[in-house]
Amino acid sequence: MDRLDGKRVTVMGLGRFGGGVGVAKWLHGRGAHVLVTDMASAAALAQPLSELPNGIEARLGEHTVADFTSADLVVASPAVSKPWNDLYLNAAIKTGVPITTEIGLAVDRLPDRTRIIGVTGTAGKSTTSAMIARALEAANARVHLGGNIGGSLLEAEIRPSDFVVLELSSFMLHWLGQSAWSPGTAVVTNVTPNHLDWHETFEHYERSKRHVAAHQQTGDLLLTDRWPELTAATRVHPFDNIPTLALPGTHNRANAAMALAATTATLDRHGIEHNRLALANAIAAFPGLPHRLQLVATHAGVSFYNDSKCTTPEAVALAVEALADRVPRANIHLIAGGADKGVDLAAIANLACAIGSLHTIGTTGPHIYELSASRKAAHHGTLDQAFTAAVGEARAGHAVLLSPGCASWDQFANYEARGALFAALVHRRIAAFPERVQPAQAE
Repeated sequence: MDRLDGKRVTVMGLGRFGGGVGVAKWLHGRGAHVLVTDMASAAALAQPLSELPNGIEARLGEHTVADFTSADLVVASPAVSKPWNDLYLNAAIKTGVPITTEIGLAVDRLPDRTRIIGVTGTAGKSTTSAMIARALEAANARVHLGGNIGGSLLEAEIRPSDFVVLELSSFMLHWLGQSAWSPGTAVVTNVTPNHLDWHETFEHYERSKRHVAAHQQTGDLLLTDRWPELTAATRVHPFDNIPTLALPGTHNRANAAMALAATTATLDRHGIEHNRLALANAIAAFPGLPHRLQLVATHAGVSFYNDSKCTTPEAVALAVEALADRVPRANIHLIAGGADKGVDLAAIANLACAIGSLHTIGTTGPHIYELSASRKAAHHGTLDQAFTAAVGEARAGHAVLLSPGCASWDQFANYEARGALFAALVHRRIAAFPERVQPAQAE
């Protein structure tokens, strides 16, 4: 789909942070007549609108059925919840208008699917994807990292000999499943209930995840402990002998093992020589991604960790377990809560008894607090209030951890904005008390 001269393309969803900007510009550059439609207002979308070139139309504050039925192609945002029930997408389907997504357009133009490593999972997929890219670079391969981790590959110059690492969300895989596409190497970190507000059921969520491997072919590679009936690909098992990681936590050691196994198996498949120890060392040195158990600073002996990307209760437990490698659990002060995705939050509430304190925020905050039934838990509402309370509990040798276990959109545009506020609060405190030293307190 390199040329789209004269084709009418409707892009459904610009997004406040420009999720549709890249695909709209790419389509426009290939001669399409592009209409971007979004339910948000022009004022709310001022920044991404400013990035669109002249010639792209925008319909804001509403969708209209005619924009979907009169188009030659619809590009849907993966954020559209329950797309099978969507009025506008169903109207396009009924009139025979094809529907795709940005990731669908991207994989259509990738030159060699056997050089694509697709990574999915409820937790750990971003870190594992980034580790794989680091390892491939250590083997002197040319690598492109994209997908859910951010950054469109539509404009990337991808050569036939290049490798592509794609982080694939359940939303993306739902749509990719319609085209019967799977990557040459598939990695599944884990699958636990998540995004049930979008998928409605865990069964649908897991079925979407299965698409990462459901259409693999003989000779392809698969790393997962699930779905034994998927037998087309060769099953690859992780190695255990990984050097000490820069990142804390047993779950990150599991991510590293999967990354090393996926990288070595893919390189072996293509007959590319590599030094396995060098690959392992590259993975071990990986410092982590922003907003993923990221050490913001240590002040007055208190360490502040930003894990805003954590949006599942299970991932909160993993974050606490990871920090316990460095800080006693009783010295961890957790900030959790946010938008409701329809999942069981007991795993967060149950942590209150084992850690120093639990401070809840957002829509789910009151429910987590009630479930905890602990005197060490409190609901504060906003991140600012919870941060102040958590710092008040912390002493030298303690850690304040933002690991929400919930989505951000009840109070923030996205998890990046939530993490940025946490980091700003940390630095604001450092500036306000540059000489203050809190004494250690016996537990």
